[in-house]
Amino acid sequence: MLATFITFGLYLAILLAIGVYYYHKSQVISDFILGGRKLGKFVMALSAQASDMSGWLLMGLPGAMYTSGMPAIWIAAGLLIGTYCNWKFVAKRLRVYTEITDSLTLPTFFEDRFKDPTGLLRIISALIILIFFTIYLSSGFVASGKLFESMLGIEYHIAILVGAGIILFYTSLGGFFAVSITDVVQGSLMFFAIIVVPIVAMQHIGSFTAITQAMQKASVPLNPFTSVTALSVVSTASWGLGYFGQPHILARFMGIHSHHDIKGARHIAMTWVSISLCGASFIGIAAMYLFPQLSPHNAEKVFIFMIQKFFTPWFGGILLAAILSAIMSTADSQLLVCSAALTEDFYQRVIKRNASQQELIHIGRLTTMLITIIAALFAMNPENTVLGLVAYAWGGFGAAFGPVILFALFSKNTSWQSVLGGILIGTITLVLWKFLGLSNYCYEIVPGFIANVITIAVLKKIYPAQNPAITADFAKMKEVVQL
Repeated sequence: MLATFITFGLYLAILLAIGVYYYHKSQVISDFILGGRKLGKFVMALSAQASDMSGWLLMGLPGAMYTSGMPAIWIAAGLLIGTYCNWKFVAKRLRVYTEITDSLTLPTFFEDRFKDPTGLLRIISALIILIFFTIYLSSGFVASGKLFESMLGIEYHIAILVGAGIILFYTSLGGFFAVSITDVVQGSLMFFAIIVVPIVAMQHIGSFTAITQAMQKASVPLNPFTSVTALSVVSTASWGLGYFGQPHILARFMGIHSHHDIKGARHIAMTWVSISLCGASFIGIAAMYLFPQLSPHNAEKVFIFMIQKFFTPWFGGILLAAILSAIMSTADSQLLVCSAALTEDFYQRVIKRNASQQELIHIGRLTTMLITIIAALFAMNPENTVLGLVAYAWGGFGAAFGPVILFALFSKNTSWQSVLGGILIGTITLVLWKFLGLSNYCYEIVPGFIANVITIAVLKKIYPAQNPAITADFAKMKEVVQL
């Protein structure tokens, strides 16, 4: 126990030191929110993927594989395809377009891109970000609570407060720079753990035959096509649709130094995510042999159990820090996006347009604290599952913003009225679908995404874009992208 405490303590000290170091480099709001668009391709790639693959990668996905068997692999397949498409088709255009419109946040980009004169597009988008990110952020606190409770014997509610406090400290001090650099540290540690643990587990098990026999004994499908329908495969793989609308991932594309670095960053990111998804999936099925008959409540802890079983406290502490890395690397990014929404999209644009840079920084740090407190309170229920909370928030962003991003980047005559209608209808459809219990049949992102696309396609015929500045900006974006 002492060794684990020391290892965790050293890891957390590094994160806090990074926050302090970048405090003086984040005294302008553009640096605090987006790092002044100065990220290199390696930092951006690892930061984007570490922010993406939260605590669900090392807890939620192995838990799903453990309880559902191979059909759960469609989640990983959908995420892999979605990651590639996001990097290939969205990253470069979004980086160029947000610089042309001088936008620091997604809601501001929507307003500037579609020339919305009412401000409704920005305000409603910011509200959606705050609502769903509070849910998403709470999933990270739930994961950290379960981790500290299992490994260090810290009471669940106290563990949540400890984890939330550390994330709040370095995020509020160092802003985007601190979050991105800590993501590199965290992403590297996650990558190391996701390779080492499966290798050691496989050496202990001996063969894949033993795993398949354990899966048969647990009565879970060995084939990803067994006990599934076309609708269930589409529903599970549709996690990939969510990528087009995730503000914390899209912010990384906006912050890279040059759009010419996107291709190299994509190669780094795809290597990282491919290996990570394979490793996490294997951990879930290997656990059926190593830890048969776990309760559903403990299924998301199989990675923790493997570390306890195979590694010394000192080395195990390092690997357990990888789980904490997965949690923190996403939570800090989400926290920063929420702070940006409240500071840039509400305070500066609605309350005080002439606010000084120092005032905006103070507001950014205060709003970071506010969101942390709300999310921590929401996470206090230990019955919440990491994957369940992530699924709802992920679907919310995919349904609300995914189609809007695609229309923004690939359709020059889309109007603000059509986009606003799409966001509202997509979000309402998702919420109603979940509320009515229809998500048992199909993941709510699918009907929400489709409803959004149809709404935009119909309304853009009724309300076509008429502002010549929209056409001019779109043409400039295409010209720069092709250079």
